[in-house]
Amino acid sequence: STCPYCAMVKVFLKEKNIPFEDVDVGNNPEAAKEMVEKSGQMGVPVIDIDGKIILGFNKEAISRELGI
Repeated sequence: STCPYCAMVKVFLKEKNIPFEDVDVGNNPEAAKEMVEKSGQMGVPVIDIDGKIILGFNKEAISRELGI
């Protein structure tokens, strides 16, 4: 992936030992459709934490939702 913010999210989650599913919406039209339905836009990354959608690499929001 060429998305620098996606890479930053992955590094952050790995550093915190948080398991995650990495979905490449560029190669998966169904996943891209689901992402737009959840987020209302085409930008990445989109993080879904138990139904709470976070757009972009927002470390504070991610940490808050994960309780870390």
